[in-house]
Amino acid sequence: MYKKIILLFVLSLPFYSYADSELERIVEAQGQLLTDSQQKISNLQDEVDQLRGQLEQTAYQLNQTIERQKTILQQLNNQAPVQQNVTANNSSTLSGWSASGNDKDDYNFIIKFVMSGKEPKDSITALQQFLKDYPKSTYSANVNYWLGQLCYNQGRKDDASFYYATVVKNFPKSPKAADSLYKVGLILLEKGDKVKAKAVFKQVINQYPNDKKTIASANSKLATLG
Repeated sequence: MYKKIILLFVLSLPFYSYADSELERIVEAQGQLLTDSQQKISNLQDEVDQLRGQLEQTAYQLNQTIERQKTILQQLNNQAPVQQNVTANNSSTLSGWSASGNDKDDYNFIIKFVMSGKEPKDSITALQQFLKDYPKSTYSANVNYWLGQLCYNQGRKDDASFYYATVVKNFPKSPKAADSLYKVGLILLEKGDKVKAKAVFKQVINQYPNDKKTIASANSKLATLG
């Protein structure tokens, strides 16, 4: 009987109602925590989206700036030589000539005067200036050769020999090299130095065996020297 009374007392305690209340509180707290976490995640996502948008806009603006700079530089590169070349090509004289920045156009412009025989002194000045302005030009061998020709025509044989020798020394594979060496020998012969002239003519034959025309001229001179 006593045991039954104790059991009824225990069963009458508000255990289950307390447990249910505590469980509901925990569930509610966890739900609020989850809601808060989701809101924070949502806020962070919004911030990330905003930053991504700003980065994309900045990258776009940077690319636009780079493209504008490229366009401006290209326009400058295209305009400057054109303006200079037009001035050179439209000129009817070599007096006061200056380089345009395009060695091919400048070379062709000067050579027109050289070939025509007009303004020989200005042609020499222009070709000398060409060598200063374009020290690594592919036309350097030809320029030195034509300087030799012009100086020779003016009776400046020492200057002519210098330019011819420059072609032979610095541009031995140039199409002008064999003729330049031959003309060095020719100048020596004209100055009365037959021994050196003969040696040079023999060098032409040995050094440029494929240049038939120049070899024929050298052999012709050697025949007269005995």
